[in-house]
Amino acid sequence: MTEWELILRIAAAAILGSIIGLEREYRAKAAGFRTHFLVAVGSALFMVISVYGFDGVLVSEQHRLDVSRIAAQVVTGIGFIGAGVIILQKNIVRGVTTAAAVWVVAAIGLACGAGMFILASATTVIVLLGLEAFNFFLRRFDNRHYQKDDETK
Repeated sequence: MTEWELILRIAAAAILGSIIGLEREYRAKAAGFRTHFLVAVGSALFMVISVYGFDGVLVSEQHRLDVSRIAAQVVTGIGFIGAGVIILQKNIVRGVTTAAAVWVVAAIGLACGAGMFILASATTVIVLLGLEAFNFFLRRFDNRHYQKDDETK
C-alpha cells in the first residue's frame, strides 16, 4: 500500500463526509460542513493507522494486532460529539438527527479508510435520500408541523 493510496482513502472520506455536511449546513443544523468533514477525515485516518500504522510492531506467532479496536473507539468517541449536538430547548429535544448524521459519517470515514469506497458511497447516497425524503414528506403531508414551527419563532 503506497502513501498515495492511503491519501486517496482519506480524500474519499473527506468528499463523502462533506456532502452530508453540506446538507446539514443547508438545513442550518448545529453540526454542518466542517464538523462532518472533520469527523469523516479523522475516522478514515484512524482506520488507516489501525490497519497500516503498526506493521512490524508485535508481529509474531504469539501476538496478533486487532485492527478493529481503534474503529470501536472511534464509535465511542463520536458519541461525545453527538451528545454535544443534542440540546433540550423548551421541552423539545433537538439535534438527534444531526448527531446521528455525525455518527454515520464516522462510519463512512472508517469504510473509506478500510478501502470500501463503494460501500461508503452507497451509504452516503442512502443517508442523503433518507434525510431529503423525510424532509419532503414532512413538508408535503404535515403542514401542521411547519405551521407550529413558524408560530414558535
